[in-house]
Amino acid sequence: MKELDLRYPQCPIRNVLGRFSDKWSLLIMCSLQAGGVIRYKDLMKCIPDISHKMLATSLKKLEQDHLIVRKAYAEIPPRVEYALTPMGESLMPAIQLMIAWAQENFQEFTQ
Repeated sequence: MKELDLRYPQCPIRNVLGRFSDKWSLLIMCSLQAGGVIRYKDLMKCIPDISHKMLATSLKKLEQDHLIVRKAYAEIPPRVEYALTPMGESLMPAIQLMIAWAQENFQEFTQ
C-alpha cells in the first residue's frame, strides 16, 4: 500500500473527509440515500433539528463537491429536488460501515 502524504494540501484524508464530515452533511446524504430524490421541505422533516440556513449551506457545499445534484423546476410554487450523484452513491457503503460502527460502539462514547 502506498504511504500517505499527510501534509496539507496533498493529504487525501483531509481533503476528502473534510468535504462531508461536518455535523449535517452525513445526515443529509443518509436521508437522500434512504429517500432517493427528496424535496427541500422533506429534507427539513428528515432532519428536524437543522436550521434552514444550515440545510441550505450544507446542500450547496455537497453540490459543489459533486456528492449531490440539485434540480430546480420552473413552476409556481418553485420545486427543488435533491439526489445523490453516482460519486455520492459510491461513498455510501463506507458511510454505512461508519454508521454501523457508531451504533455498535455508541455506549463506549457516552460513558
